[in-house]
This record gives sequence, C-alpha cells and structure tokens, in this order.
Amino acid sequence: MQDALIFVFRVLIELYIITFVLRLILQWIRADARNPLMQFILRVTNPLVVPLRRYVPNAWGFDTATFIVLFVIQALATTALLNVACTVAPHVGQIISLSLLRLVHLVLNVYLFLILAYVILSWIGQGGYNPAVSLLGNIVQPALRPLRRWIPPIAGIDLSPLFALIIIGFVMRLLPSGRAITGLACVSMSGIM
Repeated sequence: MQDALIFVFRVLIELYIITFVLRLILQWIRADARNPLMQFILRVTNPLVVPLRRYVPNAWGFDTATFIVLFVIQALATTALLNVACTVAPHVGQIISLSLLRLVHLVLNVYLFLILAYVILSWIGQGGYNPAVSLLGNIVQPALRPLRRWIPPIAGIDLSPLFALIIIGFVMRLLPSGRAITGLACVSMSGIM
C-alpha cells in the first residue's frame, strides 16, 4: 500500500514539476503565448510564480522566479521521498544535490518523450494546424537544429531525432537514477550518522 501511495504522490508531483519545466522551455524559445497549451501551462504555474516575480527579477533573460519555484517543489518532493525511503533524516546538501539530479533526469525524460512524440506526429499528422503539434515543434526544433548541421538527411529522412535520442539515452546512463539515487542517499546518510 505504501508503494502505491508513493507512486501516486511521485506521479502527481512530477506532472506539476513538468509544467514548470515546460514553462521555462517555452519562455526560453519564446513560444506564442496565445497557444492554448501555453495558456494552460501559464495558468497552472502562475499562482506560485507571479507572487515570487515581485521579489526575484529575471536574470539575463532567464525566468529565475520559475526556476526557484521549480527547484523548491523538487526539493520538497525529494525530502518527502527520502524521509519515507530512509531511516535517517536527509541533510540539506543531499537534498540540494539529489533535487538537481532529479531535475536533470526529468528534463532529459521530457525531451526524450517530446522528441518521440514529434517523430511519430511527423509520420502521421501531415495536414492542418494543431496547437499541440505546433508547440511540440517549437520545443523540439532548437534541440535538433545543431544535430541537423552535422547530420544531413539521407534519402529525405531526417536522422537528427534518432541521434538526439541516442545522446539523451547516453547522458541518462551516465547519471545515477531512480532507486539508485535514493539508495545512495540512504547509505551516505547512515554512514554520516
């Protein structure tokens, strides 16, 4: 029962965190604010971002208020999960490092699934305008553009998404993930005490 509740908690929190990640990405690429999905993301994230924006200005065109909210939510979720998984309370340094690591994994997973969706939709959805497909293209194109400079299409087939997926998979395997992160944290915490 506890595993099922932890799963539901993680999924709901990660979905909410993904909206903040998408907000950062969409602001970075200067997506059309009139897009219905962009409006949804803004409405879901504004209650936490807008009040903080009064005190935290943007830095070099980067939405620092959104990043701070994103990191705080991730840190709270990581703390809660570590408190459930470990017998010893986590230290601040561990929470910060694990939260950053989980955010990196989340961003890589988001791009992995967005690129897959982009490829599948490019095969089947060739006609008409769809705001979701438009937004998806706006998110994925900046990540694929550098690869397209090095990897030309072969017989009209764009291989840059394939190489992007390989690179993302490679980076994800270099980083500890999932239960390994929690296990490392619990072992290092018990070793400290």
